Amino acid sequence: MRATVRDVAALAGVSPKTVSNVINGVVVVRPETRARVEQALAQLDYVPNLSARGLRNGRSGVVALTLPEMSSAYAAELARWFVELARDHDWVVQLDQTGSDPEREQELVSRARAHLVDGLVLNPVSLSASVLASTVGLPPTVVIGEVEPEHVDQVHVDSVAAATEVTRYLLDRGHRRIAAVGAPAATADRTRVTATSELRVSGYEQALRAAGVEPDPALRVPVASWTTSDAASAFAAWLDHHPLPDAVFAFTDSIAFGVLHVLAARGISVPDEVSVIGFDDVDGAAFAIPALTTVSFDRRSFAGAALDLLAARIADRDAPAATVVIPHRIVERASVRSTP
Repeated sequence: MRATVRDVAALAGVSPKTVSNVINGVVVVRPETRARVEQALAQLDYVPNLSARGLRNGRSGVVALTLPEMSSAYAAELARWFVELARDHDWVVQLDQTGSDPEREQELVSRARAHLVDGLVLNPVSLSASVLASTVGLPPTVVIGEVEPEHVDQVHVDSVAAATEVTRYLLDRGHRRIAAVGAPAATADRTRVTATSELRVSGYEQALRAAGVEPDPALRVPVASWTTSDAASAFAAWLDHHPLPDAVFAFTDSIAFGVLHVLAARGISVPDEVSVIGFDDVDGAAFAIPALTTVSFDRRSFAGAALDLLAARIADRDAPAATVVIPHRIVERASVRSTP
């Protein structure tokens, strides 16, 4: 049978309370006493009963991270840092994906209200459809991504600024016909448009207008889902009916990989005939052919900031909402021509 605190106390010759103080590290224990307790813990192979501890302090030691999907390289890299850094808070991370379904978000909120998880990190794609549209009775929650609910802690990258910089970067290299792959169609139902695509289109169009270039709706290339396969299908179909653009601004690296595939299959040289730039700087971006120029930001800092905000929110439910903006930069590689 698993050793208990009483078993450890008996072997070390101390009280169960002293064993708890050593395990929890809250109360100072004399070094010689601590040494005896730690020796007993090791000898008995003691494992803390986290369920019992949760019943005592009202915490489960589990936080939930939900992403729209888990299959992309970006999602995998981000989830990895959440799992790794949650250990600094003595948390276990429960991973889930919503598939952009608000009902799944509601299930997570219900679990948190039932104290099955201590807090939530949510990545909704649209505020109007999200459970965050109403913050009444919301458990400790941090939002990651571009949806901007009021009164909820948030961590995100400034997509408008980043898209503006990307478009200006391409304009400075002589490109004028810049396709935005991943942008919603100009006639799209606004309730189905993701916050990320909307903000990146906004930055893209701002930069074009500032350069005296009127945005062309025909250069928007909608993609059903931001996967490499869907991007390749959408971009190939678009190229069948449109002239080759000067450059492509792909709204994610996964989209950019699909674009590069289509261009290579058609014998179109990158960057000699068309430049391509992505967003996210996933691990594979540096190994694309040609290596992908992209927007980069520190995923470790992103996850760490979200977890720190969640810890602060769990500790103080009434504190003012906080927002952390993670810096970004353009990483120059071989997929964008260097001169006009």
